[in-house]
Amino acid sequence: MRFCSYSHFASPVLCVDTTAYKFDLVWPSLRVLARSSPSDKYVLVTGIINSKLSKNREVVAVTGDGTNDAPALKAADVGFAMGIAGTDVAKNASDIILTDDNFTSIVKACMWGRNVYDSISKFLQFQLTVNVVAVMLCFIGSCAHGASPLRAVPMLWVNLIMDTFASLALATEPPTTDLLNRKPYGRTKPLISRTMLKNIIGHSVYQMVVMLIILFYGQTLFKLDEASYDTDDPTTHGTILFNAFVWMQIFNEINSRKCHGERNVFKGIFNNYIFVGVIVGTTCAQIVLIQFGGHAFSTKGLNWYEWLICVAIGAFELIWGQVVASIPKTIIPSGMRLGTQPFTQEEATQARMLWMRSLKRVQHQIRVANAFKRAGHERHRRLSLLAEDGERKQSVNRSKTSLNKSNDKMADSNV
Repeated sequence: MRFCSYSHFASPVLCVDTTAYKFDLVWPSLRVLARSSPSDKYVLVTGIINSKLSKNREVVAVTGDGTNDAPALKAADVGFAMGIAGTDVAKNASDIILTDDNFTSIVKACMWGRNVYDSISKFLQFQLTVNVVAVMLCFIGSCAHGASPLRAVPMLWVNLIMDTFASLALATEPPTTDLLNRKPYGRTKPLISRTMLKNIIGHSVYQMVVMLIILFYGQTLFKLDEASYDTDDPTTHGTILFNAFVWMQIFNEINSRKCHGERNVFKGIFNNYIFVGVIVGTTCAQIVLIQFGGHAFSTKGLNWYEWLICVAIGAFELIWGQVVASIPKTIIPSGMRLGTQPFTQEEATQARMLWMRSLKRVQHQIRVANAFKRAGHERHRRLSLLAEDGERKQSVNRSKTSLNKSNDKMADSNV
């Protein structure tokens, strides 16, 4: 990303030919455009965007605060406007508003932007793995035995882990300065990269193999009396199948914290208290569901050996993650990347409008909540004043009563 800065105080004046060929000869070495007019800024931005000098199109960001900067802010890929000194026209034409008028906030904006992108990638990587394994397991189990290995209520618990808890855990990772050491994402970079696709396929293969072994040979391996598909009542076989599946998702959620081939999946894990809370809460809830769920959750209590096997199967996900990370991403054909189609200008405009509309709704809800809060405080204040006034009147009445009694006593004594 190239940032364009302008100076109004330097004396030299640089005249730039607007023809594409001569412009490409000038702009790579251009650092300061002195005493630039609004048209100069607009020509500079559009010229760099339309330049054919590099293989990939340049991404241009512009900062501005005046009304005349609006055309350049609108034409740039990313427009930064000043929140305090900026005019309303500049703010409306920009994409990001620096509320504190501090240029160091641009670095924070880039860091948070990359963090949001990575959070979406982590959640997709985890969710697609769970979806692939769950759908394939239910399909194969239904075709082989006429019933889904995962019953309705356990499947709802799996969906709760996959959607709600996983989104909270993976989308709340705090940004780090390591994000700035990585190259920026291209405009046509796929949403699901080859590294993510390699992780999804690798972990899906491991989980699918384990689930099929337990499904078809679990009765023999664990020396069980009956299989899950022989009866509608809760069985140990079905409970082991469900428990092993959930434990693999818990440990794979830790693997999903890294989606760019990093090996240390525990780095910074205790900086995200929500993630730790979700993992601990899911683990405790899973133990309660297995041991005490009964017919409501189609589970049957397991012994220590069966618990040890299920947890070991899930923990092996961490070792398997290191094996998958050792496989080069080139094993996945480049054509299998998903999400490479760039947005059109119309789609980008619609997305921006939807984002602004949702932001306004949130702001409106906050104002409504604040209004109710103020009304509650005002009502509480009035009730407090009324109570104080009532107590004051009662104290006055008690004083009058005591005074009258003392006067009566004095009158009686005089008589």
